[in-house]
Amino acid sequence: MTAEPQRFQPVPREAHADLGTGPIPAQPYYTREYFELEREAIFKRSWLQIGHVCEIPEPGDFLVRPVEVADASILITRDAEGELHAFHNVCTHRGTQLVDASCGKRSRFSCPYHMWTFSNRGDLVSAPDFENFYVDQASCALPRVAVDVCAGQIFINLDKSPRQGLREFLGPLAEQMERLPMARATAISEYVYEVDANWKLTYDNFQENYHLRFIHPRSGEMAGGPQNPFGYPERYAFHGPHRTQTIWSNPDARPLPFQLLAFTKVAQFAMQDQLDMQIRDYFGVFPNLFVLGTATTHFSQSIMPIAENRTRSVIRLYWIGEDDCASRRFAREFNMTTALDIHSEDRAVIEAGHRGLASGALSHIHFQSQEVLCRHLFNEVDRRVQDYRAELAAAGGVQ
Repeated sequence: MTAEPQRFQPVPREAHADLGTGPIPAQPYYTREYFELEREAIFKRSWLQIGHVCEIPEPGDFLVRPVEVADASILITRDAEGELHAFHNVCTHRGTQLVDASCGKRSRFSCPYHMWTFSNRGDLVSAPDFENFYVDQASCALPRVAVDVCAGQIFINLDKSPRQGLREFLGPLAEQMERLPMARATAISEYVYEVDANWKLTYDNFQENYHLRFIHPRSGEMAGGPQNPFGYPERYAFHGPHRTQTIWSNPDARPLPFQLLAFTKVAQFAMQDQLDMQIRDYFGVFPNLFVLGTATTHFSQSIMPIAENRTRSVIRLYWIGEDDCASRRFAREFNMTTALDIHSEDRAVIEAGHRGLASGALSHIHFQSQEVLCRHLFNEVDRRVQDYRAELAAAGGVQ
């Protein structure tokens, strides 16, 4: 019996009208004042993805990650028992940055200024002439940062007393993400680029398909097809501050011969690795991470604010096993270059959007029903910003 052809049912216009339908104020997308509030209300209080366990697999391994939005540098270590730790990358003597390298293997970290030396568990183990100080050694440990792992992803929280643990923060997404290929990844491919645009404008570009047919006519053709010419998702869902969408898979796609070869190899290795071939989900993890959880292309993108008009995007593709043959290498390189091509097409239009808004010409912007994830992100950001403003007012601070 022939299987019933896949049918696309667009999400009804009214489906998520409860999130609002009116215009959105433009100033939060470009002003320094609003960005400074986001730094305090969101990025210094939320769980932020900062790496993957496959980057720090063995005792003694370490990573250093800049978090400019919080004026921070974070040192992540794995101790002799295999436990992960995260610290502010500052010597507790006079605040000198402790580690310059971005990664490596060490059991001790010595400050270049006065040679205070710390273990990879954060303890001060030695300091020249320490008997001349007026403090005990135990109180000079490195400042700790909350750290936890879900689906292989390393998250930190810069709040000294996080309001929620990571699992509670992620809610139902935690279990869903644990089923994704990245949870089992043993290797990653990464590329990083910076955009002259606000972080929310950058993020929004990657959570709506309204622009596909204009900016990505080639890749958009693979996502759409006669039944769904605009490549719109099949459904949207909201989980507290987070959001998901189910990506449409075009049954009528007609790739070019070399694309077909690559897709076939990717699918072959995905099945060999026993990945769920039915996964077609996008996970938007508040505030600045999204994950595309398909079996054949599994990647994450971290949208890291640098300033109100500057954003760093860190794109990572996740692999299981090593490049053990030419076919696997070809499949991975094809996936990587395809993702790079798509992101390259986006950059100019994101920057053009920021320049237009920063001119002050518009007081508001507009989202249609297929941009509902963009509206949800703004709602979640603005709610926290307004709550923080109320905190400041209650404490007698500046509103």
